[in-house]
Amino acid sequence: MLRSFTMYAYNQIDQKLVDERVEQFRDQTDRFLAGKLDEEVFKQLRLRNGLYVQRHAPMLRVAVPYGILNSDQMRMLGHIARTYDRGYAHVTTRQNFQFNWPALETVPDILAHLAGVQMHAIQTSGNCIRNVTSDPLAGVAPDELEDPRIWCELLRQWSTLHPEFSFLPRKFKFAVTGSRQDRVASQVHDIGLQLVQNGQGEVCFKVLVGGGMGRTPVIGKLIRDFLPRHDLLSYLDAILRVYNLHGRRDNIYKARIKILVNALGIETFREQVEAEWQHLRESDLKLSDQRIDRIRESFQIHKYKDLEDDDGIKDQCAQNPMFNSWYRQNTQAHKIRGYRIVTLSLKNHGQAPGDISDTQMEQVADLADQYSAGEIRTTYSQNLILAQVEQVELYSLWQALTRLRLANPNIGTVNDVICCPGSDFCALANATSIDVSEDIIRRFDALDKLYSIGNIRINISGCINACGHHHVGNIGLLGVDKNGEDWYQITLGGAASNYTALGKVLGPAVAKRDVGEAIEKIIETYVDYRQVDESFLQTLERIGRDPFKARVYVSRH
Repeated sequence: MLRSFTMYAYNQIDQKLVDERVEQFRDQTDRFLAGKLDEEVFKQLRLRNGLYVQRHAPMLRVAVPYGILNSDQMRMLGHIARTYDRGYAHVTTRQNFQFNWPALETVPDILAHLAGVQMHAIQTSGNCIRNVTSDPLAGVAPDELEDPRIWCELLRQWSTLHPEFSFLPRKFKFAVTGSRQDRVASQVHDIGLQLVQNGQGEVCFKVLVGGGMGRTPVIGKLIRDFLPRHDLLSYLDAILRVYNLHGRRDNIYKARIKILVNALGIETFREQVEAEWQHLRESDLKLSDQRIDRIRESFQIHKYKDLEDDDGIKDQCAQNPMFNSWYRQNTQAHKIRGYRIVTLSLKNHGQAPGDISDTQMEQVADLADQYSAGEIRTTYSQNLILAQVEQVELYSLWQALTRLRLANPNIGTVNDVICCPGSDFCALANATSIDVSEDIIRRFDALDKLYSIGNIRINISGCINACGHHHVGNIGLLGVDKNGEDWYQITLGGAASNYTALGKVLGPAVAKRDVGEAIEKIIETYVDYRQVDESFLQTLERIGRDPFKARVYVSRH
């Protein structure tokens, strides 16, 4: 079949860089295992190749630039999971893949396999610029002003192995969106970039700086409202230089750029960036039309058929309630007539949210070839997307996904839980999160009950590092350790969208055994108090927190 990926393809320089990096790390690993390389020195080297030491085994984080994979890459991930891990991988909120059980001595071989399909794990950890994330609907969203992936690729090339920004005060994260709806949580990143139009109709960047979660959650502040596109790299370079110079290096908890921005104030920080920018604006970092076009042309642009909307879907939905539920919850409008965007749910009983098996990966690759031009996408919400599906193929695709247990019609619902691996795997975590998510999913499994509740985002983090983004969940759960037992702090009112908000603590932490019941009481309160077409956040804003608090804690007094 014709495969026309909408993704960047490596040139010879890209491939040589990745291949050489693999051999460098192979030598470093061999020397470490032979006792010829100090552990602290090796720590810095392995982190820059995506390798952590976790609770039970090393964890390797594989970069998926702006969340785009082709089918060959997905097959390779499945092969790695089967050969070097325990038969599965995990999709993260930064659109990456993680392997939780590789043996240290096999990691260079894994990286070599990845390099063979134009993948790597460079800068997925460490105090550097991490994987750039973007809208999982980039290039296909009806509300898109411009495809942001061209700019993501420019950022990737600029930031990869950047000698000045390889040892920042702390890790640094970008998010880029080109749509009117923010689907990538851009306001809670170190830098969030939103494509907008100025008064002359020119496409520019709105630049937010100093957002983040973790121990000190902060919503990013506006530093530039209409940054010209040709000045993107020079302006970002100026921000990174100011941060690199003044960011705290004496205290890991105060090292993120959000702390510096808050300490200086956005006006003073902006003045320092503008002063630095004057030295850079007309430098080689200024983007020419030719360079932008060269990146654009490096993408293999998808060639769409001239299709009509499929009227047969109405009959299929009427005849099959399960297909109807899946079509309503797990597919979205496409910018091109006759196509539909399909989300594959990685939220099922008996698996951690975001986990996918080796067999599922390989069969998803086959389905991508058959139905979506060989393209797969990862999402902020830890699911997968096939973005180029013809409407006439939806029923057949649904049947195939159902056999793979990837058609659970729960996208956007209470059961579409965002969840970190927690203390089952992570050495930093204070509490488990996977079993808590399983309890929640079980309680709301009945579809009629699930749909009557509506769309509510639940986010779970096993520690204050907030890998589950609990701060921006409509309902957030933060695991804490109380005398060796797992307890959970509940927050309400968070959101990661055009309206971004940080949740506020509801009350005292709740023991693990009571978390599922507490969530049920919160949902019941919302259902009892909501008005017609009122969302959870709207109801919370109207009635306040006291009714929720009374239901959750009434039996504990």
